[in-house]
Amino acid sequence: MFIRERLARDDEVLHGVMGTIPSAVSAQAIAAGGADFLLVDREHSPVGRDSMQAMIAATAGTACAPLVRVPRIDGAEVNVALDAGAEGIVFPMVRTVEDVERSVAAVRYPPHGTRGWGPFVAHSRHGSSPAEYAAAVGPHISCWIQIETLEAVEAIEDIARVGGVDVIVVAPFDLSMALGVPGRFDAPAFAEAVGAIERAALAAGIPLSGVAFDAARAAELVGRGYRVLLRGIDVFMLSGAVAAFRT
Repeated sequence: MFIRERLARDDEVLHGVMGTIPSAVSAQAIAAGGADFLLVDREHSPVGRDSMQAMIAATAGTACAPLVRVPRIDGAEVNVALDAGAEGIVFPMVRTVEDVERSVAAVRYPPHGTRGWGPFVAHSRHGSSPAEYAAAVGPHISCWIQIETLEAVEAIEDIARVGGVDVIVVAPFDLSMALGVPGRFDAPAFAEAVGAIERAALAAGIPLSGVAFDAARAAELVGRGYRVLLRGIDVFMLSGAVAAFRT
């Protein structure tokens, strides 16, 4: 089942890991370990195109959906990720309704969007032929948008009304920096901004995604209506496991 269909079910909370280590081996381990999604990061990590494709391919045979966070809202970057077999795209630094509309269009084929055709590699990841891919896989690609700018928070009600958005991601680190309270997630300004995002997403029926690096935080977010949780970042998980040797 595609993750877009899983997101449409109200009774399921999805747990995932961000992949910043350019390694098919680590991606395969995360997928085999039971992650619902692997978010391959192309915005802030050294993952290149070849590694991205290998990491996506490494999730095959599991229930783990390969997603890619692109560096920016750019149709060319989206094409590369989707044509490597990604099942969804996470768009960073969204600011306006127009940004969201461009993001939605970038993951859809004409006449509903602007995606170019070229699933020369993607079709095999999804078990279809090149000719079948557009109809068999294309409609199931998901669009995720990160809310991490002041402009996006101010426009969040209008943003949440844009059709085709599958997940609204609260990006706490950049959002706290934009608010002038870096890393202070208990600051009133941060809590107010997050509250506005949550209310708009829930009112629009769009699944919320948040960061939950421990079980207590995960339970808190689920209680607030979040249905997609980023449970770890591979490089932090590795370094944390090694640091635990000393405790």
